[in-house]
Amino acid sequence: MATLLWIIAAILVISGIFALFRRQILWGIVLIVVGLLVGPGGVSLFT
Repeated sequence: MATLLWIIAAILVISGIFALFRRQILWGIVLIVVGLLVGPGGVSLFT
């Protein structure tokens, strides 16, 4: 389960970074924060 959370978190953070490059600042920040929350190192939403 931890591996799956890492993959989901990585995809969310990378998507957020790409959104920032496309000038979608708010959406990029939201994706990065959600990615950090979902990751096993952060506050996991599933535990």
